[in-house]
Amino acid sequence: MRRTVSLTAVATLATAALALASPIGQAAQATASASHGVSVARACAASTEKDVMACNALQVTAGSPVSAHAESVLTAAAVPSGYGPASLQSAYNLPSASGGSGQTVAIVDAYDGPSAEADLAVYRSQYGLSACTTANGCFKKTDQNGGTKYPRGNSGWAEEISLDLDMVSAACPNCKILLVEAGSASMTNLGTAVNTAVRLGARFVSNSYGGSESSSDATYDSSYFNHPGVAITVSSGDGGYGVEYPAASKYVTAVGGTSLKTASTARGWTDTVWSGAGSGCSAYDAKPSWQKDSGCANRTVADVSAVADPNTGVAVYDTYGQGNGWMVFGGTSASSPLIAAVYALAGAPSSGSYPASFPYAHTSALYDVTSGSNGSCGGSYLCTGTTGYDGPSGLGTPNGAAAFTG
Repeated sequence: MRRTVSLTAVATLATAALALASPIGQAAQATASASHGVSVARACAASTEKDVMACNALQVTAGSPVSAHAESVLTAAAVPSGYGPASLQSAYNLPSASGGSGQTVAIVDAYDGPSAEADLAVYRSQYGLSACTTANGCFKKTDQNGGTKYPRGNSGWAEEISLDLDMVSAACPNCKILLVEAGSASMTNLGTAVNTAVRLGARFVSNSYGGSESSSDATYDSSYFNHPGVAITVSSGDGGYGVEYPAASKYVTAVGGTSLKTASTARGWTDTVWSGAGSGCSAYDAKPSWQKDSGCANRTVADVSAVADPNTGVAVYDTYGQGNGWMVFGGTSASSPLIAAVYALAGAPSSGSYPASFPYAHTSALYDVTSGSNGSCGGSYLCTGTTGYDGPSGLGTPNGAAAFTG
């Protein structure tokens, strides 16, 4: 049985794992400032093995998230706690009713979620979304090679899978979904699954996992993530200030995390930096040409962000292993599939393009996140929300889909 701990303790454990393997990880800080009494459990144990990844999903196990009843204001169907589709679409001004038709968003995770399709059906029915099934051609599940020899089930990764499927559904109900299950959490197997997703036609691929950086990252970049014309999103991590791979890859959109709350503003919502979001300066990956910040000579994490704070968490339905049904989740595992779905709402990227560069050309179509911090970095933008670009939130959160077009 997984141990339930406070949000502070989870961040401390993640920080320790990063610190063992990465000099940058030594600077990661705990997320005490945003705990609000909510307790969480990692869906996947933090990895201490080289080139083995852990999912970045955090399940709320005790306490009341700020978002607990927000969805009921927007739709009578909302019984579960946590933000649902209507809230997320409202917060990020998404053209979800009209966008995404014909687009396929791929979800890459490790191990098998045996009840994934059935659980997805419950989520979509709860919120009045159209069915997305194998039978109607909306949903497809494959192993890492594109076949049906699915790996063994894993309850933690199954929760991650459900979170990912539900977030794509929430942001882009018209999108098709391809679930590609890697045989294990090794970067080699997960990378193979990314290649399979692209080979099977997905132009949007979400990856909600990460591990410590290593000298192998440049090889992984060229082998698995250099796919022009494909938007690949990766969660930035849940351990606070510090960099994970593959978020550090120069070919991906690294997705940070925010706390999302209602506000008495024209937008009606406000994002602040989530204290658990990963960010910082990569030790190995070169800076892509579209990044212009001056405080990091290498790749800076993140690029954009979306809700990830478990205290303002999202509703997820999952029954495999834990048998919990409706739950509330946070972590940058929530923000990565949300951003992948927003890319899909914007339409297929042009051939040869690098979609990670798109938000840098459309900063006015993002909500700037200007406050909050995810750790200690001498007060610099690498760990502190500020006007314009900063590490934890990147360029900001979606204001529609325009920032994600070529």
